[in-house]
Amino acid sequence: MTISSSTPPRDYAEQHSSFPYERAFSRNIGWVTHKEQALLRSKRIAIAGAGGVGSAYLLTLARLGIGSFHIADFDKYDIPNFNRQVGASMSTVGRPKVDVMANMARDINPDLDIKIFPNGIDKDNLPDFLDGVDLYIDGLDFFAFDIRQQTFALCAALGVPATTVAPLGMGAALLNFMPGKMTFEEYFRWGDLPELAKAIRFVVGLAPAGLHRRYLVDPTAVNFFERRGPSTGMAIQLCAGIAATEALKILLNRGPVSCAPHGIQFDAYRNKMTRTWRPGGNGNPLQRLAIAIGTRQFAKGAK
Repeated sequence: MTISSSTPPRDYAEQHSSFPYERAFSRNIGWVTHKEQALLRSKRIAIAGAGGVGSAYLLTLARLGIGSFHIADFDKYDIPNFNRQVGASMSTVGRPKVDVMANMARDINPDLDIKIFPNGIDKDNLPDFLDGVDLYIDGLDFFAFDIRQQTFALCAALGVPATTVAPLGMGAALLNFMPGKMTFEEYFRWGDLPELAKAIRFVVGLAPAGLHRRYLVDPTAVNFFERRGPSTGMAIQLCAGIAATEALKILLNRGPVSCAPHGIQFDAYRNKMTRTWRPGGNGNPLQRLAIAIGTRQFAKGAK
């Protein structure tokens, strides 16, 4: 029988005063063991950003059976969010994203432990945001350079594994930053550079293969000066699948985990997957060349 409403019938709720976790996530068994599922239930994941990728991460990981989350976002839903954000609808316009997403996640698992940071994250609450977490997944806005830099730096200092999966075109680009391995700063080499330089280094570093670039039909849609760029819901969903799979492998210590300076980009539009390796990160000669080209292109666009 299919129930269209997200609210269980009263008699069901009365008969199930305790949420049946094992039954709810029983279809995961086979790909994970019963012991691994119980371990996932004990894990805590921090997700900064509850917009496009962040909201999709939360729901996908909730369905994986993760038991605890820290989520942070200061924004409210608006009409331009509709093309990609799972919580965006006419009924949620003007509502805080973290509140909507926490409710949606708890509708999947009422026993979830979710700590909400409704003002987003900053240097003051960042230690609390990462306190006790087993994994950090980056869902911040592309242009949130300073707080992203601070978050990955604290992850490295605390020994917290950190994952970023960038929605690019109709695909996704993965980078993992694991304890004891190359850090975010060592890879991207942001330092105290101005924001435009960070933006160029970020996009070049996220996807050295650049599989998405060939089918951008309107380059004017990308404007770093105005802090805007195009997006697709398909890329968001791909990112969620990849990020949750990486989370499973990291949290269960199972399967190979590719770490920076190794990266992976999959593009569904072009039906291509490329593994990249850039020793030295953005200090690699190939990366320096790509950064120089990107800098010249944006200098021309600014004229």
